[in-house]
Amino acid sequence: MLKTLRLILGDQLNHKHSWYDDDSTDMVYFMAEMRQETDYVRHHIQKVVAFFESMRNFSQWLEEHGKSVIYFKIDHPDNEQDLVKNLNKLIKAHDIEKFEYQLPDEYRLDEQLKNFCNDLNLETEAFNTEHFLTSRTDLEQFYKGKKTYTMEYFYRDMRRKYDIMMVNDKDPEGGKWNFDQSNRKKWKGKPEIPHERGFRKDVSKTLEQIEEAGIKTIGNIDAYSFNWPTSRPDCLSVLNYFCENLLVHFGDYQDAMDPDQIYLFHSRLSFAMNSKMLHPKEVIEKVIGYWRENQNQIDISQVEGFVRQILGWREYMRGMYWMKMPGYRRSNKLDNQNKLPDFYWTADTKMNCMHHAIKQSLDHAYAHHIQRLMITGNYALLTQTHPDEVDEWYLGIYIDAIEWVEITNTRGMSQFADGGLVATKPYVSSGSYINKMSNYCGDCAYSVSKKTGENACPFNSLYWNFLYEKQEFFKDNQRMNMMMSMLEKKDQKDLEALVSRAQEIIKNPQNF
Repeated sequence: MLKTLRLILGDQLNHKHSWYDDDSTDMVYFMAEMRQETDYVRHHIQKVVAFFESMRNFSQWLEEHGKSVIYFKIDHPDNEQDLVKNLNKLIKAHDIEKFEYQLPDEYRLDEQLKNFCNDLNLETEAFNTEHFLTSRTDLEQFYKGKKTYTMEYFYRDMRRKYDIMMVNDKDPEGGKWNFDQSNRKKWKGKPEIPHERGFRKDVSKTLEQIEEAGIKTIGNIDAYSFNWPTSRPDCLSVLNYFCENLLVHFGDYQDAMDPDQIYLFHSRLSFAMNSKMLHPKEVIEKVIGYWRENQNQIDISQVEGFVRQILGWREYMRGMYWMKMPGYRRSNKLDNQNKLPDFYWTADTKMNCMHHAIKQSLDHAYAHHIQRLMITGNYALLTQTHPDEVDEWYLGIYIDAIEWVEITNTRGMSQFADGGLVATKPYVSSGSYINKMSNYCGDCAYSVSKKTGENACPFNSLYWNFLYEKQEFFKDNQRMNMMMSMLEKKDQKDLEALVSRAQEIIKNPQNF
């Protein structure tokens, strides 16, 4: 029997993987906390802690199940802080005859491991992570010969393929594929939002090791009350809590925003899934099963909205990533060149929506999809920020941000940098949308109803300036026809005042 070294990356914590059915005594599993992974972007401190804690728990689980594990903590004396150097050292030290790994979900690691294996003088084998419901190439096959990549058709195909919420092989339950129109309510203080299923963990030891290693991070942390799930039992607990307490209103308020509510009715399951401690199918089945038992209390619109995020959007974004990389990470179709304002790292801005969305991100490593898309992402696009700057911030600040899901959402959905592959129109708005969906505007220093003048909401002038400056790009976009028509009808003096105000905001963001 060959002595085999098996690599497990920090986002491959899949307890159900078929690897672990193997009882061979000649199998060595390797996991490592490395500067290579902590330093390629500046991460939120809670994100680094969450991955280290989860990896350590997974390593312990493997050992409890009789596996031979080599684990390098960040301060381990043999840790070279580089994946290839660590692997070469272990292969030599342990007389390894075969190297195995699970396919990474990040392009840079995929390339690194392929090159490493090409240079090795021993047998190598790559395995599926057994996590996603599609392969890397399924999306490309699905859209072969099609001019657009409309997510809705892929989502419907996935519903049929996995027989999820289907009456028969053609008709969806509830008579509709998509209940998105029902998922746009503003939260006005009722219904009451249950406290999240949180944790009060002492992570001070891990935090101390990170600090002693000199890892540069962003954001804040309470070392004695860490609030994220870092083991499979934790993750299952969060899933159960979501079903029993939050699902009933999830769909209604999934786009709502409030300055005093961090999580609203959201599940807080994205880190659990993106680290692979939970499988998407088990999450979907658990949620649907709970709904079936409580259909008299929970409307189908609450459940469909949740399923769509996982079965549709999550798989779609991963497919887009593998279809369009590596060129995708350089796309900047709108030729935006500005820097991201400093207040993205401090929350020091008078714009109430931006202050709260950024402060929440810094304090909790979390913001839900509308805060990311229509507050921080909207502002970055309206101020024509370079997508590289936006990517770096989003990839670093959120606990669930791994490149395959971050870059497609940021560069595609949020910044329209791919020219419309993911989104058919840019997700931009004036202050009126923010006021419609949130409770930010009432206490803001700026007036959401004013377009120009010192106390006018910055989003208003930025919005019209963006349309004005990018009108050549959008002239043939049918979904932008109405906005372009409204732009053409603008009084020239009014437009000049809006553009002037917007330019002032773009040039001096620290003043706003």
